[in-house]
Amino acid sequence: MKKLVLALVVTMASSLCAMAASEVAKSPPAAPYQQVSKLVKLPDFLPGMGQLFVDPATLPAGPFLAYDHDGKLVSTIYMLPIKDLNPDKRFDNLAAPGGNVDHVDVYYNAGHPGVEVPHAHVVLWHVSVADEARVAK
Repeated sequence: MKKLVLALVVTMASSLCAMAASEVAKSPPAAPYQQVSKLVKLPDFLPGMGQLFVDPATLPAGPFLAYDHDGKLVSTIYMLPIKDLNPDKRFDNLAAPGGNVDHVDVYYNAGHPGVEVPHAHVVLWHVSVADEARVAK
C-alpha cells in the first residue's frame, strides 16, 4: 500500500511539473509574468538572451523567462545582485518554471535597466548548447 501511495504521489508531482512547464513553454506566459521591455527601457529581444518576461514582484532576482524568435522558451534566468552573494543571504529553491534544465551558465553583468546594480546572471538553459543559437541574433 505504501508503495502504491508513493507511486501515486510521484506521478502527480511529475504531472504538476509537466503542467507548469507547459504553461510557460510558449510566449507570452500567463500573469503574473510581464514583458520586461514594457516595464523598463530595453529592446523587445536581447541577442544572447531572447525576449524576456518576469513577475515584477520577484525583482531583481527573477526568474526571468527567455523566449526565442518563435516564442519558444529557451531559458530561465536569475539576476542575483553581487551585494547579496554573501554569507548573510541565501537563494534557496530557485525554480526552473520551464521544466528540464540541459545546462547552466553563470556570468557577471555590471547592470542594465531593470537590474541596475552589478549582478550575476544564472541561466538555466532548457535547450541544448547548439540550440542556444536560437537567441544569438
